[in-house]
Amino acid sequence: MSTLRIYNSFSRKKQIFYPITPGKVSLYVCGITAYDYCHLGHARLMIVFDIVQRWLRINNYDVTYVRNITDIDDKIIACAKKNNESIKTLTSRFIKAAQEDSLLLHIQPPDYQPCATNYIPQILKMIEKLIFNGLAYQNNNGKINGDVNYSVRNFLNYGKLSGRLISSNFNKINEKNNFKKDPLDFALWKVSKNNDPYEIRWNSKWGAGRPGWHIECSAMSCYLLGSHFDIHGGGQDLKFPHHENEIAQSEGAYKHKFVNYWMHSGFVKINNKKMSKSFGNFCTIRDLLKKYNPEVIRFFILRSHYRSTINYSEIYLNYAKKSLIRLYLAIKDIPKINYKKIIDLNEPHAKRFIIAMNDDFNTPVAISILFDLANIINKNKSIKMAKQLRGLGNWLGLLEYSSDEFLKNNIYTERKKNVNYSENDIKLKIYFRSEARKRKNFLEADKIRQELVNNGIILEDMPNGKTEWRRI
Repeated sequence: MSTLRIYNSFSRKKQIFYPITPGKVSLYVCGITAYDYCHLGHARLMIVFDIVQRWLRINNYDVTYVRNITDIDDKIIACAKKNNESIKTLTSRFIKAAQEDSLLLHIQPPDYQPCATNYIPQILKMIEKLIFNGLAYQNNNGKINGDVNYSVRNFLNYGKLSGRLISSNFNKINEKNNFKKDPLDFALWKVSKNNDPYEIRWNSKWGAGRPGWHIECSAMSCYLLGSHFDIHGGGQDLKFPHHENEIAQSEGAYKHKFVNYWMHSGFVKINNKKMSKSFGNFCTIRDLLKKYNPEVIRFFILRSHYRSTINYSEIYLNYAKKSLIRLYLAIKDIPKINYKKIIDLNEPHAKRFIIAMNDDFNTPVAISILFDLANIINKNKSIKMAKQLRGLGNWLGLLEYSSDEFLKNNIYTERKKNVNYSENDIKLKIYFRSEARKRKNFLEADKIRQELVNNGIILEDMPNGKTEWRRI
């Protein structure tokens, strides 16, 4: 195989991937905060790093993949209070929902899905290390208990991931917060307030309380993967401050490099504004699955490079559906198979596919190669190429249904008001399409084909140049 290169957000360039331990890869990804149903932005993050771990395994790496779950933070507490339910009841419901959504989207489960509340001892141990190393402090303002905060200015080169280096403007003490010596500092341990429920109070030498958000990921990743591991991933919005703070905590505690490669997926936007629960402009995975096959959603996400911004629109999802229909029509005579046994790695399309994926997981180019294969299959009905198409698609978590199942459930839903085309009408449409292709007006030709598909008529271009049709 060609050499795998990954865009490292830290160095801001593509780098050849060298694992710390030859043949093994440690991967940590920041997952969901369990207080609501997952939206399309979460789907993108999970699908992107599902592709990453799949491709690493295809490259014969022994992968340990960890994707955490935040099950305690301010949003969760506020939501539980609003719903008048326990935090455990709330988080359990949405963790289960997220796992159900992931399964439908063909997302393979990580090796570990740690919840923060199960790692309190590891969190407390890391906080102790930071205090001992002079990077954290408890400011109790004369009281017995008090928050523990990270002293940002005491960590050399804070901001090196995001490029937001400390400036001389941050000199004034935040007088409104008695628990911070500096406005840059952030909480490692939050002492419980009188009205906090007992289920979010854990004992510590600094007083009963709960962990801050940032320390959770540092403690879990270092415990499960070691204090120095290969790849850390997450959404673009986590680069600062979350991942910046993870570096400060982990390197501050263990006094060596934390992560070799940082990967960040791009935003999903609606009307050029980031999709977010806080903005109220999100669509849940569950709502989308009521309208679209899971592979359509997966295909829509993979048609864009993982670092790019996606603009959500039902127009684009409908286009993704039509594109998938084209691929399934090309392999309609090929049964579901074990792709590992049938992909010819020396075949030119497979070679190009591998080069694309090894170039920072370039799924748009990889998918374009699938359509090149489909075009060949439509012309010469090559069984070998059809097997290549299904096998390479499976590498991306696509084309995993039988063709009959997918086409039956999706072509019919594509139809608008049925037009009862006569045989002569169909032949006339085929003639117009043929003339459009001769003029190289492929957009018009595809439009005619799709019009017929929408009304239950499938066209098949034969090797002899003729076009046959059938009703479904």
